[in-house]
This record gives sequence, structure tokens and C-alpha cells, in this order.
Amino acid sequence: MDWLRQLPLGQYVDGEKGWIRHLDPRIKFAWALAFLITPILATAQWRLSLVALLLLLTVASGLPPRIWYRTLMLLMALSLLVAALSLLLPASRTLPLAAQRPAAEWRDGTNDQSLRPQSPPAGAWELLRWGPLQAGPLNIGPLVVNRASVKLAFNSGTLLFTLVHSANLLLLSTPAEELAWTLGWALTPLVRFGLPAEELGFTLLLSLRFLPLVQEEFQNLVRSVATRAVNFRQLGWKASFALLLASGERLLANVLLRADQGADALIARGGAAADAGQSQLVERAGTASAGLADGAALAARLGLNTASGHPMDLPNP
Repeated sequence: MDWLRQLPLGQYVDGEKGWIRHLDPRIKFAWALAFLITPILATAQWRLSLVALLLLLTVASGLPPRIWYRTLMLLMALSLLVAALSLLLPASRTLPLAAQRPAAEWRDGTNDQSLRPQSPPAGAWELLRWGPLQAGPLNIGPLVVNRASVKLAFNSGTLLFTLVHSANLLLLSTPAEELAWTLGWALTPLVRFGLPAEELGFTLLLSLRFLPLVQEEFQNLVRSVATRAVNFRQLGWKASFALLLASGERLLANVLLRADQGADALIARGGAAADAGQSQLVERAGTASAGLADGAALAARLGLNTASGHPMDLPNP
């Protein structure tokens, strides 16, 4: 089974179906940054609304479901797993033992109540309060699930889903050349301060081109281990861990070899690949800028005609 075709994670899938493919890359880059930045200090309602908006945008994007369905299901399962693990983590704020003074010292010392260790509020141990109904805390063996752990699980799951799926949707619908040009365009004001915007854009282009090679090497390594029918129960923990370390070392060696070959090919061409990539970026930039300029000119003319009271004459076909 070709996993790269079944799960195109972080890879552009060529095609004409879907309105999101024809959207200006700068607009897609802007909303991707909004999805990446706004959940950091947001409330629970805002995080949940971002997840719902991402799901709605994915369904209404016009992309074939075979492209994003399996990846979306896998990401949702991973987010739920992370949320479940975070739910069982101790998230209550308790004072360390060094900060808790014995009662004899309080009797002999000051009576200032502000210096006494404060116990956590009663609401921190409640999962839900709805009028007279209360739920929590929930005891699962030695673990206690309270409001803080539920909040941690909710924030972890929604943050992971929002960050990964927003970036994956951007990479699925935008070619690497357009993303590299968009990054260079966004960093253009910083060129006067000595920031190499074109070099950073070309570096991003090479990184996006190199990502499928890394996934292919990982897939080939997993296939090689699976075809040998390794029985991990018979190997034991020590031998299994050694096998995993050897597989990771082999993966790193193959990835570095691919990178070395790519660098040698780029040096041998004398920058021809870079020039070709820059020409493609300039061509795509000219097309996108022309579309934005035409739209702005049309909107400005419609506004002027509406303000003057004269309708706009359209040419007969």
C-alpha cells in the first residue's frame, strides 16, 4: 500500500477541482497565520469555534474527500488521544512541601493570615456546575479528574487539531512555488534591514520539496521491517529497542544522503535550479498581482459610478 497517496500529509495534490485552489496565496497565508496565532491565548469558546470553522472550511472547500478524509480522521483520533492523556495528568495547583510550614511555627510566629498557605478554591475540583446540579471531581483509581485537568485536555486537543489541520489544508491546496513567493512577499518590508527575503523563500521551497522525500524514506523503512515479519515478543524489550534505534539511525542516514545528493546537484547546475524557481515565482506573482489589481480597479469604478449616480455601461458581447 502506498501510504503517501492514501495520507497526503503536508503535500500539494495537483488538480482543478475546488475553489480554494484558485484563491490568492496571500489570502490563504493570512488565514493560516490567523489559525496558528489566535488559539494561543484564546478562550475555550474561541478554540471550539476555530475547530468548527476549520471543519466547515474543509468540507466546503471543494477538494475531493479522498484527499483530506483519511488525514482528517487520523488527526482527530490523535487529538482525542492527546486530550485523553492530558485529562489524566495532575493539573491542580498545590503548594510544594517546602512552602508548607508546620502548625507549631504558626503558633510561635506571626498571626498574619496573608502568609498562611492558601488552599485551592472549591470550584477548582468541580467538573460542571449548572444551577443546583454539580458534577465532579471524578476519581479514576489513584487519579483525580477535576476542572483544571478537563481544561488542559480541551486546550491540548483543540490546539493540536487547529495547528496541524490549518497548515495541512494550506499545503494541500497551494503549490510550493506560490508559498515560497508569498513568504518572500510578506518579508519584503524587512529587506531594507538586511533580511534576505528571496533566500528565505527559496529555502522554504527546497524544504517543501524535500518533505515528500523524508516521508518516502520513512515509508520504505517501515516496509522493510514489515516484510521481514519481526516478532517483537520473541525479541524482548532490549532487542526491540535496539531495533528501533537502528531503524532510526538508518532513516537519518538515508535522509542526510538525500540532502547531500540534492545539494551536489544544485551546486553542479550552478544555480540554474534557483533561477528556474525564481522565474516561476515571478510568473505566479505577476498573475496573482494582476488579478488583485483588476479586482481593485473594478471595485473602485463601481464605487465611483454609484456615488455619481451614473450606471456603468457594460460592452455588448
